[in-house]
Formats: sequence, structure tokens, C-alpha cells
Amino acid sequence: MSNVSLIIGREFNARVRKKSFIITTLLMPVLMLGLMVAPALIMEFSRGDEKRIAVIDESGLVAPELQDGDELSFETTDLSLEEARRELTDRFGVLFIGGDILANPNDVRLYANSTSSIVVESNITGQIERILEAEKLRGYNIENLSQILDEVKTSVSMQTFRNDKSQEEDSQAQSSIVATVLGYVLGFVLYMFLLIYGSMVMQSVIEEKNSRVLEVMVSSVRPFDLMLGKILGVALVAVVQILVWGVLICGIGGLVLPQLMPADVLAGAQAVQAGMPDAATVEGLNPEMLQAVAAMTDMGYVVKIFVCLLLFVFGGYLLYSAMFAAVGSAVDSVQDASQLQMPITLPIILALLMMLAVIKDPDSQLAFWFSVIPFTSPVVMMARIPYEIPWWEIVLSLAVLYASFVGMVWLASKIYRVGIFMYGKKPTFKELAKWIGYKY
Repeated sequence: MSNVSLIIGREFNARVRKKSFIITTLLMPVLMLGLMVAPALIMEFSRGDEKRIAVIDESGLVAPELQDGDELSFETTDLSLEEARRELTDRFGVLFIGGDILANPNDVRLYANSTSSIVVESNITGQIERILEAEKLRGYNIENLSQILDEVKTSVSMQTFRNDKSQEEDSQAQSSIVATVLGYVLGFVLYMFLLIYGSMVMQSVIEEKNSRVLEVMVSSVRPFDLMLGKILGVALVAVVQILVWGVLICGIGGLVLPQLMPADVLAGAQAVQAGMPDAATVEGLNPEMLQAVAAMTDMGYVVKIFVCLLLFVFGGYLLYSAMFAAVGSAVDSVQDASQLQMPITLPIILALLMMLAVIKDPDSQLAFWFSVIPFTSPVVMMARIPYEIPWWEIVLSLAVLYASFVGMVWLASKIYRVGIFMYGKKPTFKELAKWIGYKY
């Protein structure tokens, strides 16, 4: 065990002391926050230039009701369609609306002078649809129809409580939107960790094998101890990274976020955490936003998520890194590893695809079994945990995952102790099977 400890310490120190590790660890929470905010900023600041559209409306119903926006402006023209297409080339395009547009709503054509986009086309068709619907409603001769429609328009916000977990009225409401977004994020985090850190172990083994360092090391340490030390050393790097992220995110959620939030939003989030919020407290606020803020500022919930993330990252990494180490020992270069690496990466990709399907119904039989199968359980289970699944399912998944790691290490070590001495030939799967059957 002293030899294993030395190898663990060497692998850990070699990676943690790199500037790239420190920068990545500290900047990743900021990057994740930026990725969440970026879409809104892009939509806000990426507005295109104003597009002027000439309108030829033979029906006389649509053109007067078209409304200008930030990107589109409409102007009617008395030119014929042929003349407008030939003369108005300085406009973005010519919009033609047929005379029988009410009976034939498909008689609409846009002649663009440059590349159009789905946003432009959706804007135009959406306006025309609303105008035609209003025109048809006016045919019923109902007085104050627009006022009536505004008065009957109703928006419903529903709060969901887990009745199977608590019968108390002050239990916290659950947000399916928050759980879905969090499930996607956690599933992708597991997916990236398994691929990145697993590949890191494989590349490390290949580099040391090519430099003949392994031949010297195995003179004083068993190949099994060497592989185990390398796996656990890189695993500690992943654990440290997650712990740092957890402390940063908990600090932001518990200390910084409440200071930045408006008082009414923070009060509403605290009311959501305490139970059914009072109608006066949350009036005018988005319930989904309040539940998201309540989840981010609930330290118990955040700590639970990160503890589960740590356990599944560690277990999933141990399982896959053993296989990556075996592949790295069997080849002489990263290019040669591509064929042998395929059976390892396919389950990870399958887990990501299943995660997308499982999130639609987290309690289905499909979701349960793929969160128990060790090759897919880290990604799928982390996508399910935000939905407050039973604890026994999480414990069962972890037990199967770590038991599978023990068996995989035993299997991979048989390939590893033969592969580190093999040079100049890329083995086939049949040869790998023979290596597993060798007696020592």
C-alpha cells in the first residue's frame, strides 16, 4: 500500500500543481454562470439591421394592421408586383398578399432581395395570422370584442407538491422546470467528467509506456498497484475540483446571491422555501423564477446535490478509468487506441441519449433500470436526482456502481500487466480476451 500511496501522490501532485488546473477550477463556475446568461445576452444584443418591406395587399385587410418592430418596418406601395420586384431592390423584400386572403390564407408570398431567416418569416406570418383571426371574429358582430378577449385572457401558475413525501401543508413546492434544467446540467457534467478524466488516464499510460518508464517502475511495484495508484491519483484530482466548485457555488448561492436579489424576490423565495407562499408576498412575480431562486439559496438542497455528484463522479470515473487504463496499456499511441476505445465510449454516449429520454419521465421503468446499470447509471441517475427520487434507488445505484468497479479493476489489471510490455502491435479484441485468461 505504501507503493500505491506514492503513485497516488505523484499523479495527484503532477496535475493539481499545473496552472491550467488552478485556472480551470476557479473559472469553471464563472464559465457555467456565463453559459446560462449568454443566451439572453446574445438575444438582447444580436438584433439585426432594420429591414424595410414593401407590401402589396390586394385584400386591403392586412397592410393597415401590420406593425413595425425593432427589425421589420412595413410600407405599402401602389406598384404592381412585377414593378415592385424590379424597382424596389433597395428594400429587404416585397410582401404580396392575395385578394382572397381570408378564404385562402396560403396566398402570401415574400420576394426577398437577400437571404431571409426563420425569425423574419415567423414575424410576418404571425402578424398576418393574428390579423386574419381578428377579422374573422369581427364577422360575429360582438360589441367590445377586443376588450372581452383581454378580460377573459388568464394565465395560470401551478405549484406542485410531493404528496408521497409529506402530508404537511408547509412542505416546499417542487419545480419541474428547475429539476429539468438541473438534470440536464448534472448529466452533461458527468458525461464530460467520464470522458475527460478517463482519457487522461489512458494518455498518461501511453506516454509512460512509450518512454519505457513503466518497465523501470514494475521492477519495484506490481502492475496492479501501478494501475490502481494511477486511477486513484487522477480520481482525487476530480474530487478536489468538485469540492472547490461546491464551495464556490454554495458561497455564491448562500452569501452573494441574497445580497444581489431584489427584496421582493428574496422574500418570495424564502416564502417558497417555508411552504405555501402568501398571495400578497409573490404577487406579480414568476413562480418558476421564485422556485429556482429558492433552490439556489437552499443550502441543504445544494449540499445534497453536490454530495451525490461527488459520489457518482468518483464511482463512474473509477469504473471507466480502469477500462481506459487497460486500453492505454495495450497500444503504443492515441491513434491506435481509437478502435479499442469505441466499446468504452459507446456506453457513455448511450447514457447521454438515455438521459434526454429519461428526463421526460424520471419514474419510468426505463429510467430506473438505466440508472442502476453501472455503465449508464452515473449520467442517468444524476439527471434523476433533482426530481426527488427515493433514497433507496440512489443507494442501490451506488452499490452496484462501486461493486462493478471492483470487478472491472480485476479484469482490467489482467490486460494491463500484459499490455505494458507489448510494443509494435495493436492487439485485437480476441487477443485481449486471451490476456484476461492468462494464469500468473
